[in-house]
Amino acid sequence: MTLALRVPEELLARVPAEQRGPGRDRSSVRMLVSRGTAVAHHRFTELPDVLRAGDLLVVNTSPTLAAAVDGTLGHARVVVHFSTRGDGGRWAVELREPDGRGTTRPRAGGPEGAVVALPDGVRLEYEEPLSADGERLWWVRASGDVPALLRAHGRPIRYSYTERDQPLSAYQTVFALPYADGAGSAEMPSAARPFTDRVVARLVSRGVQFAPITLHTGVASAESHEPPYGERFEVPEASARLINAARAGGGRVVAVGTTAVRAVESTVGGDGVVRAARGWTELVVTPERGVRVVDGLVTGLHEPEASHLLMLEAIAGRTAVSRTYEEALRGLYLWHEFGDVHLILPEEKPHSARCGSNFQ
Repeated sequence: MTLALRVPEELLARVPAEQRGPGRDRSSVRMLVSRGTAVAHHRFTELPDVLRAGDLLVVNTSPTLAAAVDGTLGHARVVVHFSTRGDGGRWAVELREPDGRGTTRPRAGGPEGAVVALPDGVRLEYEEPLSADGERLWWVRASGDVPALLRAHGRPIRYSYTERDQPLSAYQTVFALPYADGAGSAEMPSAARPFTDRVVARLVSRGVQFAPITLHTGVASAESHEPPYGERFEVPEASARLINAARAGGGRVVAVGTTAVRAVESTVGGDGVVRAARGWTELVVTPERGVRVVDGLVTGLHEPEASHLLMLEAIAGRTAVSRTYEEALRGLYLWHEFGDVHLILPEEKPHSARCGSNFQ
């Protein structure tokens, strides 16, 4: 899905919400709520009032890595974005080059056998492209301890629409958990960024439950908007039970972020039951495939060409997504990971229709 609209430069969120004025915190963003083609404007702090008892939020516990590291390829200065950890010392990486403004621009990966030198004597040898469809991401073999390298020399991946470097803490969500093997996401599962302890406590007091899952997201295609590729995930047994119980009890399953949708939808069987699973998922949620578990979605505002919009269309429908994005532009909502939030909920059925179903 591609939207016929342009996002003005002034609507790109350049700094986190808490840096945009005194007395603000992460939750100080706006929230566009869509139910079908009906759109309402809220503050994110009103999320506990919009949801209801029995609803379930599926949240991603993957921490954000300091995944950008400076290196050299021959005599050229480069920046390596570590994307996805493979097996046997392999990593999928994206090679970028400094743009002179503190960010980077695209650079082709490879060729096979090329070696990138990194701090602490770590070397990356290029082996093969991640996908036959392009050469942006490559599998490389690392000679040293990459998690230790990232802890010592890495910084968060930053794109050109942001104003300045931010500490890694600015890219961690309230749900992030440390992993003993150093696993995590190359880019923040940003839909969860506006959640604070206070918002979570209000949701719990409202009767909203949380189901934690993990999906370690790789480097997004900031320029070419490629579809997602294979990523590691886990849906624990306890979370699978919570999701199934919420559905059986009439609650709405609302994913926090497209990563949560991908993980949960990867585990549902033909009988509609979510089962515990872990491993790799190649699932791409499209309108043709549809969604089988997720009723709603908390997400950011995506570029008009972004592949994520196919997932939004699968949940809400093309007309609803187009209508919502037009309203976001008119309302001057902010885009990207430090921006505002879009909450997709199912259309409200008339009260009589809901009651009448009890007598069938």
